[in-house]
Amino acid sequence: MQLDVLVTDKAGNPVEGLTQQDFTLLDNGQARPIVTLRASAGDAHPPDPPVQAIVLLDTVNMNYSTTLLARTGVDKFLRANGGHLAVPTSIFVFSQQGIRGTQQPSTDGNALAENLKEIDSHFRSADLRPGGEGWGDMERLKLSLQAMMMVAQNVGKQPGRKLLFWVSPGWPMQVGANMLSTDRQQSANFNSIVKLSSLLREGRISVYSVTLGYSNFQTGLYQQFLKGVPSPKQASINNVNVKVLAIESGGRVLGPDNDPAPQLANFMQDGGAYYTLSFDPPHAKGPDEYHDLQVQVVKPGLKVRTTTGYYNEP
Repeated sequence: MQLDVLVTDKAGNPVEGLTQQDFTLLDNGQARPIVTLRASAGDAHPPDPPVQAIVLLDTVNMNYSTTLLARTGVDKFLRANGGHLAVPTSIFVFSQQGIRGTQQPSTDGNALAENLKEIDSHFRSADLRPGGEGWGDMERLKLSLQAMMMVAQNVGKQPGRKLLFWVSPGWPMQVGANMLSTDRQQSANFNSIVKLSSLLREGRISVYSVTLGYSNFQTGLYQQFLKGVPSPKQASINNVNVKVLAIESGGRVLGPDNDPAPQLANFMQDGGAYYTLSFDPPHAKGPDEYHDLQVQVVKPGLKVRTTTGYYNEP
């Protein structure tokens, strides 16, 4: 099994120069041998294949004014630094009509900004209303989950490490009475958790939540659902919220604010130095056996981010 691991210092800068002896891997709290470790660090040790970024503009979960702010911010991000992007990047827009985007990743931010205009024009010609006007929270949540599944399946087929920047105010959280589920619903939720967790890990995809808007009672609610889910009885639809997926896939959550450009620029730095380690998972006693993962480094003051768990199969 392979894991991409990002190590940063207190200032958030990627740390280079670590060796296999500096790392410890804990699987369900038990140390497991690291079989291989490869460092990728810029021009000195470039990743092969290269890291790529995917910027996805989620208009399903935005109202009209927020969508305009998001488009403006993404355009500003793409055109910064003369339009030169640190890693090859693709642009996608998720709307009521589906997902539409660029075919090939590029480091030409100016060209991608023009592509975004074309995509935007296509959706406007269809007279679509951003934000799923008239939809309920559960409808938007189900559409968002389907979109994430589709992106993970398609992007995951491509080689190398991927950074998925999901630009959105966030997906609706189910709270109070809305969290009550039947056994059938819990089983369906668990299957979604297992599938998405596996797709992101196997596809080497880290999710980043670029959050727009203002703080409200739901802003930090996702933090209650970061613990691994071992069985359907513990499964909630909130366990596959985009912010939960971000943390569990080794990505990050920033915001909310009304300008995604600084968040995107911050996240793009994670395409620099990182490590890829491999290990042999233990034998599973049954299907969908959840394993908690922790990667530690011996040097103090460093932060490690990677996949936080996986589902093992016999």
